Amino acid sequence: MSKTRKLNKSKRQNKLLELLKEDPFLTDDDLSEYFNVSIQTIRLDRLELGIPELRQRIKNVAEKNYEKVRSIVGAEIVGELVDLNLGTSGISILETTPDMAFSKTNIVRGHNIFSQAESLAMAVVDAEVALTGVSNIKYLSPVSAGDKLIAKAEVTRVRGNNHFVHVKIYVNQTQVFRGKFILVIIKGK
Repeated sequence: MSKTRKLNKSKRQNKLLELLKEDPFLTDDDLSEYFNVSIQTIRLDRLELGIPELRQRIKNVAEKNYEKVRSIVGAEIVGELVDLNLGTSGISILETTPDMAFSKTNIVRGHNIFSQAESLAMAVVDAEVALTGVSNIKYLSPVSAGDKLIAKAEVTRVRGNNHFVHVKIYVNQTQVFRGKFILVIIKGK
């Protein structure tokens, strides 16, 4: 995001609304840099405009996406489901915490990362019941507690009742995990 010259308050607030409509995940810091104003000015603008803080914006987007999921209950998804195109793709965000990591090394345990990937893969499948038949995973680099994991899933192929889903997880735009899942769709009786 590049800096812009200083705008008057009204124009800045209109542009702020426009930017957050395009990308609700922009931080106050990002916006402060873009508008070349203090973070406090951005917070005051958001307050006046009734725009919630980043965490609440993410939750609002996630709640809308949870309603679309068919194969699992929204609460079973590991991370915040921020984008979902059922049968095609999805994105989730997981804020890692110290309780997810080994105490000695502060490295996040693999099952937390796998759970985010698997639950996102299941969420994108357009079916009432889906089970993981096969998973081929690779941890590409360690993740530390406090890192924000961005998972992106894509349905790459459907063959009969098998849905092939690829999931990639990133920290700061660096890929740290990849998984290839074959989800088996169970038809109702």
